[in-house]
Amino acid sequence: MELNFYTNEEREYFIMKIVVGADSFAYPLKRALVAHLENRGCEVVDADNFSETPYFDVAVSAAEMVSKGDVDCGLLLCGTGAGMCIVSNKVPGIRAVCVESVYAARKAKAINDANIITMGSMIVGDSMACDMLDAWLDTKFADGFPGLEDFLEEALKSVNAVDAKTRRL
Repeated sequence: MELNFYTNEEREYFIMKIVVGADSFAYPLKRALVAHLENRGCEVVDADNFSETPYFDVAVSAAEMVSKGDVDCGLLLCGTGAGMCIVSNKVPGIRAVCVESVYAARKAKAINDANIITMGSMIVGDSMACDMLDAWLDTKFADGFPGLEDFLEEALKSVNAVDAKTRRL
C-alpha cells in the first residue's frame, strides 16, 4: 500500500483509510468524528450508512474490512463502546480496545497495537472523542516504551498466536 503524506499546520499525517461505524445511539458522535477524520485528510468508509443497523452487524462488517486489509483501521461507536468492542474482537485478526480517555487511546496503540478503537456516545463528548481519536492515530506501536520494544513485539506475537489457536478449535 502506498502511503501519502500531507502537512496540516505543524503535524504530518498519513492519509489513512478508516472504516467508521455506529449504532443509532452514536450517530451524532459519528458525524463529528467523520468530519474530524476528513479534516485530517483520512478516507472514511461508512460501515452503516446511518441505516439503524444493529451494533453487532456493524461491528462484524467493519471488523472484517480491517481483518481483510481493505482499510487501515476502524472506529466503532455505540452507547458505551463495549458492545462494539466485544463483537469486533470475535473477528480473527482484530485487536479492538474500548477507550474512555486520551491516555487509554494512546496506550491502546502503544501497548496493544489496537487496529480498532471503540467509544461510547453516552460516555464521551465530541471534543474529547476527537482528542482520543487523534491520540490513537498519532501513536505508533511501542511509543513511549524505550527498551520494551522487544517485549511488546513478543507479547503481540503471543496474542496473535492465541487468535490463530482459537480459529482452529
